[in-house]
Amino acid sequence: MKEERLRYWQEWLSRNDGAAAPEAGRMDRREALYRGEHNTLEPLTEQERRRGGLRKTGHMRNIVAENIESMISASIPRPKVSARYPEDEWRARLLEDLLRSEMDRLPMEELNDMMERTVPIQGGAYWLVEWDNSRRSGNSVGEVVVQGLHPRQVVPQDGIVTAVEDMDAIVLKLPQTRGSILRRFGKDVSGETEAEPEVRGTDASGPVEELVTRYVAYYRNERGGIGRFSWCGDTVLEDMEDYQRRQVRVCAQCGAAAADDVPCSECGSLKRRWQTQDYEEIWTEKRTPNGTVIPGAHRETDGNGKVHWVPTRIPFYQPDVYPLFLQRNISVFGRLLGDSDVDKIADQQNTINRMEQKIIDRLVKAGTRITLPDRADFRVDPEDGEKWYVGSAADKNLIGVYDFSGDLHYEMSYLRQVYEEARQLLGITDSFQGRSDDSAQSAVAKQFAAAQSAGRLESKRVLKEAAYAQLFRRIAQMQLAYADEPRPVNLGSGRGYASFDRYDFLEQDENGDWHWILDRFQFSCDTAVPSAGSRQQLWDSTTAHLRSGAFGNPTEPETLLLYWTRMERLHYPGAAETRAALEKRFTGQDGRKPGEDDAFIKGGSKA
Repeated sequence: MKEERLRYWQEWLSRNDGAAAPEAGRMDRREALYRGEHNTLEPLTEQERRRGGLRKTGHMRNIVAENIESMISASIPRPKVSARYPEDEWRARLLEDLLRSEMDRLPMEELNDMMERTVPIQGGAYWLVEWDNSRRSGNSVGEVVVQGLHPRQVVPQDGIVTAVEDMDAIVLKLPQTRGSILRRFGKDVSGETEAEPEVRGTDASGPVEELVTRYVAYYRNERGGIGRFSWCGDTVLEDMEDYQRRQVRVCAQCGAAAADDVPCSECGSLKRRWQTQDYEEIWTEKRTPNGTVIPGAHRETDGNGKVHWVPTRIPFYQPDVYPLFLQRNISVFGRLLGDSDVDKIADQQNTINRMEQKIIDRLVKAGTRITLPDRADFRVDPEDGEKWYVGSAADKNLIGVYDFSGDLHYEMSYLRQVYEEARQLLGITDSFQGRSDDSAQSAVAKQFAAAQSAGRLESKRVLKEAAYAQLFRRIAQMQLAYADEPRPVNLGSGRGYASFDRYDFLEQDENGDWHWILDRFQFSCDTAVPSAGSRQQLWDSTTAHLRSGAFGNPTEPETLLLYWTRMERLHYPGAAETRAALEKRFTGQDGRKPGEDDAFIKGGSKA
């Protein structure tokens, strides 16, 4: 059975990978242009085309990298959760704080930096969001794991150009070590090799001894859930028909819940198997830190009049969505990946390469040339003030000096024109790049020019925020599905801490059945919230509130104490010492009389 499924997925991969081969070739070409490889000079004239193939240039101005780097944004969108009903507003705030805390925990700076380049180069890239149950910290088991995937590592279903969710299946190619495969799956793949080293990057020179290529297929099962099949070479690593459903280890003989390496308490067997669970049984009452109460077992009478205890049955949350989704650069009808910025300006890059080569050739050949008569007995005096002995006036007329300066006026003018073509294709202006812009003479005109450029690049920002909104929803789904223990949440902005408990997102209907209410929340990006690392903005705004009187009279001791308490929560340097000194000063514990040394108190308001 496993062999048949292995052959099925190997054939699926071969068929769809072959269909994606032309796009894979274009991906390699884009990466080469971005890196500025010198063997990328394509023919421009008919004579050059007859030679065929790519030529090598000795020098190039990499306008592809220059323009893409000018659009890189290090800002990471902040989560915003909106509730559809007013009674869920506190849950929306809790979800938002949880997501903000998770984004601070995850390596989003590195992931965002990679995606900011991969997306415009290739037209799109993939996010992978999964739950890793092997990660444990304190009293909690499992954490959300987020990865960014290059489109070279993903094989989509051929013909589907809308979204990953519309596919029946999708396959990942992941380079991994043999040791990691053994630790995770308990399978020895020492006989397998790295089948596709190119998925590690275009610089991969060949297979590495300790690496293998692991293939992971995600697919829709019969009930609409998500299955996962993984293999390496001819070795099946896992086959989970419904891998997002809760699964527990049970005795293979009697089906009772049992731990590994311990005899079953019912029958004594040591054999185990995985069994899916759709419901959680609550025997004792659960009360969350936020006040939600899940009742425990209750008494029921069966048809024979016997009374027994029946637990409260809570359905496990099941995401039933693919763990990966696509972030596009610019949407294009009929293409899964978006429009590539490299493809847009590839012709301009090639022209610039060709012109640069022509300019270098002309400059190298430039210099001084001397013409002399073609005579073997022509003599030159080797001393200073040398004398040339010319036999006749006709020979003298043959002596000449010629300067070849290499006039580059037309070439340089054309280079500027081609460079402007590339920037205009991408919507980049001098104002956007922060360069000198002579076209706008006033400050208002410069702001208007920059705004126009930003408007042309707006779709990139919108699609990035749409991808992050999907990321926020996926993280929330993972937490509801697998976070069994309450998770501490840093509320940020000096508001202290809270506790996230998935039971807070359960609701009981009129029939007494429990259901999850995550669909009552909308996820988006909050552009008005300062980034997590921008504490300076919070400090400045708090100080501005003090000066405007929002905390009260700025000269009053209570106002200053409130202000410095707030600054301490915002981690302002020295705020804790200043607040403690003010408390002692106002309570008279420092030996001074109240009202003494007003300069110290008032000076504290100038933080």
